[in-house]
Amino acid sequence: MTSWTPVQRHTVIACFLSWMLDAFDFFVLVFILSDIADDFGDSVERVSLAIMLTLAVRPIGALLFGRAAEKFGRRPLLMINIVMFSVFELASGFVPGLISLLVVRVFYGIAMGGIWGIASSLAMETVPRASRGFVSGLFQAGYPAGYLVASVVYGLLFSLIGWRGLFMLGVLPLLLAVYVYFFVPESPVWEKARQANEANPALWPLIRRHARFVAYAVVLMAAFNFFSHGTQDIYPTFLKEQHGFAPHTVSFIAICYNIAAILGGLSFGMLSQRIGRRRAIALAALLSLPVIPLWAYAGSVLWLTIGAFAMQFMVQGAWGVVPAYLNESSPPGSRAVLPGFVYQLGNFVAASNATLQAAIASLDHGNYSLALAVVAATVAVVIAVVAMLGRETRDTEMAHA
Repeated sequence: MTSWTPVQRHTVIACFLSWMLDAFDFFVLVFILSDIADDFGDSVERVSLAIMLTLAVRPIGALLFGRAAEKFGRRPLLMINIVMFSVFELASGFVPGLISLLVVRVFYGIAMGGIWGIASSLAMETVPRASRGFVSGLFQAGYPAGYLVASVVYGLLFSLIGWRGLFMLGVLPLLLAVYVYFFVPESPVWEKARQANEANPALWPLIRRHARFVAYAVVLMAAFNFFSHGTQDIYPTFLKEQHGFAPHTVSFIAICYNIAAILGGLSFGMLSQRIGRRRAIALAALLSLPVIPLWAYAGSVLWLTIGAFAMQFMVQGAWGVVPAYLNESSPPGSRAVLPGFVYQLGNFVAASNATLQAAIASLDHGNYSLALAVVAATVAVVIAVVAMLGRETRDTEMAHA
């Protein structure tokens, strides 16, 4: 990082924070599912539809905002996205009932869908090639970092401001849009393409030419999203409902496993710069398998914390390679839209995860352990196999041909 220019530092900071704050706004909801259900006189399973709908519409945001970022640049669309997801998060705190909450979360999901692709392309196109592995891990660590912040805020403030107050805190990312405006320039790769009239190529012909990669990436990202959402979204509810842990205990465990997730993303992101993207992904995914019994079936706070720490180190270790891998795999002129679009299509496929796991648990008298274990084990194997079927991209040139 010492060889980076000030512009590169500001860009990486802004991209990391945009994904972190977006994730914070998303994960606030997973801590308060049961509280919203109690307030609205409804079930956790029905309230968890808000998570499913948020995930389901994210491909729309990735396509709309990503396509606009190919035409108008990464920087202005990043600011627009930040403003939009902040406003809809704030609106979530004022909903009168479940239906209105679901409607607001749909609009929030569309706004959220654009952030990952735009911010990751801006970061990957700005930093030196040798730094991509580290920046990939750092950028993706913004997701568990947002979860970590949500954990801390939930533990400290929930008893004071309630679930509506937690949503209202989501307006704070508006300050980041100001930071981007003053300190972050446009992607140098996009600027060169614009000057050479190579920016904003027709999208659908591009997708048709690279249909095999798109199909491969959607399958991989569907497995990845089941991996992360299947080990994260319902876990606080598992700790509260099945083990009867108090909010501060749930918050403590979540803080621990999100610290692990950040460390895992950074570690495997940097490792991928040495052993390659595919091998780093497969290694992290397979190392999660022996952790599952402890993570899903332990009975004490100590062992559940250790199991959750190890699990999220591996889950986000695999994820830490994804921003570099997808951006390096995508053709020039598509990096703001294609990586984010296939990522969010994978999210769409995995959107039913929380509702599915809640339904499985309800069939087994509220026992979440089996639902957690089956999803995690299955997708870990799928990720390892599919990753090794892809091509290595570590030394890809990012500039336009």
